[in-house]
Amino acid sequence: MPFLSLLSAVFVITFEQLVQWHYGPAGIAGLLLLAVGVKARNATCSSIGGVLLAIMVAGPALH
Repeated sequence: MPFLSLLSAVFVITFEQLVQWHYGPAGIAGLLLLAVGVKARNATCSSIGGVLLAIMVAGPALH
């Protein structure tokens, strides 16, 4: 069980650092809103986070 928790934490931190490196602080804010909204089962918060991440990902493709 502790190994699974450690592996999960390493995956989450790695993913968070990758998002921050690629999308900057706005990407981290979107990821945070999405994660908090899903955990709290709050559709508004998770929708805002999802839209923010979608705009960050689709932004370069729109130019």
